Amino acid sequence: MSEKDKQLRCEEFWNRDEEISRAKIRARSLCQQLNNIPVEDTELLQEKAKELFGDCGDELCLKAPFQCDFGYNIHIGERVLINFNCVFLDAAPISIGDNCFIGPMTGLYTVNHPFDPVRRNDGYVYGRPITLGQNVWIGGSSTILSGVTIGDNAIVGAGSVVTRDVPANVIVSGNPARIIRTLKL
Repeated sequence: MSEKDKQLRCEEFWNRDEEISRAKIRARSLCQQLNNIPVEDTELLQEKAKELFGDCGDELCLKAPFQCDFGYNIHIGERVLINFNCVFLDAAPISIGDNCFIGPMTGLYTVNHPFDPVRRNDGYVYGRPITLGQNVWIGGSSTILSGVTIGDNAIVGAGSVVTRDVPANVIVSGNPARIIRTLKL
């Protein structure tokens, strides 16, 4: 089984593999191209986003700069805002539902490193998926860690670190993020 196959199965893989390295170079090149698109050329931005991401709905509002590791593991719904300076480390799938707002300087980090220092130093990693439901709003400078699912209509307060699943229809905030309010919808 190839290292990419292991990656796609969310198993530990060797991050220095040639195929993995080429995929990261491709993503960084596409991110560089995307980040250099004139702000008024929304059509070209949409076209380049569809080339970079695994899936991408229409009406994506992506504000440069943006960075990711692979791109093909990112699946974006309709009418999504990804604000300035976001970083998506997509060793595993990142799924973003329709009508999501992702604040500036937010990180979605699916990647993990082995606890064993020998394996870690040899370049092995693994990922756990991140899923954002419909109508999720993530405040700026937030961090969403691997394996987290955020339910529909949830709001993540600015600067939060989300380490566990967030149910639908709540506001979470803090480090680690905790429920501070239930939304009456």
